Amino acid sequence: VGVREVADYTGFPEMMDGRLKTLHPKVHGGLLALREKKTHIQAMQEHQIQGIDLLVVNLYPFEETIRGGADDAQIIENIDIGGPAMIRSAAKNHHYVAVITDPADYRALIDELEAQGGSTGYGLRRYFAEKAFARTASYDASITRWFANAVVTELPDRLVLSATKKLDLRYGENPHQKAAFYADPLDRRPGVALSEQIQGKTLSYNNLNDTDAAFELVSEFDPAKPAVAIIKHANPCGVAVQSGLKEAYLAALACDPVSAFGGIIAVNQPLDGPTALEIVKIFTEVIIAPEITSEARRILSEKKNLRLLITGGMPDPSEDGLTLRSISGGFLVQNRDSGQIKEDELKVVTKRAPSRDEMSDLLFAFKICKHVKSNAIIYVKNGATVGIGAGQMSRIDSTRIAAFKAGDAAKAAGSVESATVGSVVASDAFFPFPDGLLAVAEAGATAIIQPGGSMRDDQVIEAANNAGLAMVFTGMRHFRH
Repeated sequence: VGVREVADYTGFPEMMDGRLKTLHPKVHGGLLALREKKTHIQAMQEHQIQGIDLLVVNLYPFEETIRGGADDAQIIENIDIGGPAMIRSAAKNHHYVAVITDPADYRALIDELEAQGGSTGYGLRRYFAEKAFARTASYDASITRWFANAVVTELPDRLVLSATKKLDLRYGENPHQKAAFYADPLDRRPGVALSEQIQGKTLSYNNLNDTDAAFELVSEFDPAKPAVAIIKHANPCGVAVQSGLKEAYLAALACDPVSAFGGIIAVNQPLDGPTALEIVKIFTEVIIAPEITSEARRILSEKKNLRLLITGGMPDPSEDGLTLRSISGGFLVQNRDSGQIKEDELKVVTKRAPSRDEMSDLLFAFKICKHVKSNAIIYVKNGATVGIGAGQMSRIDSTRIAAFKAGDAAKAAGSVESATVGSVVASDAFFPFPDGLLAVAEAGATAIIQPGGSMRDDQVIEAANNAGLAMVFTGMRHFRH
């Protein structure tokens, strides 16, 4: 293909270190001219403007520059001006001009040129035009979001979204729903979107949703302490922090081994061989880990359908950001629930204060609360969940369900005593009545952590004192709807 420099064609030199190059009437006239309109033809002849039938543009790598950690000056220099302008001119005039913005379309273009004897059909040009406007819209959206983040505009007046399709899914939550996975081009947070799938079947809609929930939960814990979370239908059925990763997995599994079948497993340390040997004993859909040892990879490779994702790191649970979900006619947008509670921020409201071991378990349990659907009740003992009640309309129902499941797990393990005896309890929101607290006491728990703030806090505190429970208020709730 013969190449001619733009400056040679326009007769106008490139200047300002390349900032000014293609913004010229000879370029945009050639793209915008209506080839059959008399006044346009006269203008082209008078000013020696040649028609441009095909435009191929790769924009300055703005998104890649951000992800690479560049400074503000470098990022701003990678805001393309001439490229988007040319793309929009060509796309507007797609009756005459084909515009290519995605290298993945080169093959389709070449096939069309060969089939059409060097020309393109209107249908393909219109398709390329749609992709072109989507590309410039996405590009501008990324620039807008970068500026919004730079000036800390948390909830801007105009919300601009941009995402790129990463994966077509077999179906959505149900087989009759179409679905795809779109990735945020600016997000650098380690997790499902940036992970590498190194084995297993294609991820489904529900797999992606549950795996994200699992990894976000396990990221709550110090990476220096082995943690494991097992998720089923976006709710945890077992979470543990122990001295080793294998021990953490076994403790998490013991909470609800029935629900763990066919679940999602997330770990916060490199997945090792001994842990992998335990995991393959039951059916698991997905494992997500920051890294994996060669021994664990060899063990898991025998389970061909098991999906294995490696993220390369752990996200910061205190990192801010926006989350959104669609409702009819719009979106609900909020800050990510990055709230963290420290021990010195807790308020002891009962006559008895928690012991050192109880306090450790209380803080662990409350971290889990934000990842359990409301109403959420979590029983914990020795750094592991022993009962989880999730998504109930009544808090007392969540309390009883969690205790019931703990009893079932204990029976399955051959124990005559429920694991809730001697446990602590976390509630994502306050107890509106003493009945929920009394149910906790009946289950054998010894300490409670909850936000407080009920009109009947005094009655709840009195019930805790009468039962000999220790209770602390956080002043922060963790609803998850």
